[in-house]
Amino acid sequence: MTQVLVGQNEGIDSALRRFKRQVSKAGILTEVRRHRHFETPIEKRKRKEIARRKKRWR
Repeated sequence: MTQVLVGQNEGIDSALRRFKRQVSKAGILTEVRRHRHFETPIEKRKRKEIARRKKRWR
């Protein structure tokens, strides 16, 4: 679980920026998207294209 403690003289903007950075480093959003039930057609196409590229380079 990602957690950010805000300092006394720290602005909410910088705390939010740190939080977003930690979430992206942990890969939480990509994990959520992968486990989501519904996948839009665009996401499906992108996923298949990436898989096709990986398969070609093996």
